[in-house]
Amino acid sequence: MHKNLQYQIALTLLQEVGDITAKKLIKHCGDAESVFKEKSQNLRKIPGISNNVIYSIKNQSVMAAAQNEVDFIIKNNIEPIFFLDDKYPTRLKHCADSPLLLYFKGDVDFNKRQVLSVVGTRQPSNNGIETCEKIIEQFAGTDTLIVSGLAYGIDICSHRSAIKYGLPTIGVLGHGLDRIYPGQNKKYVDKIKSNGGLLTEFKKGTEPERQNFPQRNRIVAGMSDATLVIESKAKGGSLITAYLAFDYNRDVFAIPGRPTDINSAGCNLLIKKNIAQLVNDGNEIKELLNWKNEEITQGQQRQLFVQLNENENRIVKAMVSRRDYSIDEISIESGLSVSKTATILLSLEFKGIIKTLPGKRYKVL
Repeated sequence: MHKNLQYQIALTLLQEVGDITAKKLIKHCGDAESVFKEKSQNLRKIPGISNNVIYSIKNQSVMAAAQNEVDFIIKNNIEPIFFLDDKYPTRLKHCADSPLLLYFKGDVDFNKRQVLSVVGTRQPSNNGIETCEKIIEQFAGTDTLIVSGLAYGIDICSHRSAIKYGLPTIGVLGHGLDRIYPGQNKKYVDKIKSNGGLLTEFKKGTEPERQNFPQRNRIVAGMSDATLVIESKAKGGSLITAYLAFDYNRDVFAIPGRPTDINSAGCNLLIKKNIAQLVNDGNEIKELLNWKNEEITQGQQRQLFVQLNENENRIVKAMVSRRDYSIDEISIESGLSVSKTATILLSLEFKGIIKTLPGKRYKVL
């Protein structure tokens, strides 16, 4: 276990420090341990760091609780994933408010080429359940990771369907890994962990309280290329996830329904507001996302890489984990300067290898 883990956990436990502030502190100090050992006068020089934050850091009363969490992690074979770790979900890392630290139980690659979150009402109709299963079946045989929230209704239907059709699936929790909520879904946990896993930002002992679920939803939205809403009332968690995905500049899809159907009110609203694109099945989603057969795509990429110079290869390889990127994101992923990245992107566009999208975003064809 990494020696810095206790400090990483402690940083998440400070009352005055959220994810954005914690990342700012680490950027200036180097790592979590250095944040706690930095002199107060140097912490004051960091923009936006208040005296309350400094007092909270220097008090260090959270260190015992952090060590207790480390002991729990070791005992239960839980994998902590810090936001600077290679395994941290790449798509989520690009969200400013992404969690500093995640706790994971399972075995899966978070950075598969295709990641789809599926959400919806906790009280779906039979048609909603059938639609969910049909759509996920259409992704069978592809390299697609299905993400949802392990709740009643559409969430657990998406996990069950992923297992049924051989797709990896992640259940993102609104509580610690020392419990499963709702308890009725415990029977699916072993199968989810054997081909996917359970993911949370919450430490042990955290109850499934109402305020935790919007936080959970930003992980569901942020670690995915796109979010699909299958049945939703006019208000609810699935709409929160959809709006978060839209704010993260991710694709949002919704299954339409009759105006009189309560369970379709949320989906129809998302479509009406141009938050979500109307879709009827999984094949439409694949077409809109330009998700092609993975084996063919990789073959095409191998041919492309032979024809490109070293920096062009770096750019293209940096753009394979998501549908599209901003120039800043490409620069970070490739390790090239923004100006150098801009020049290479233009060259790649002339060669017909990438395409410029609205909002100055780019994708590999």
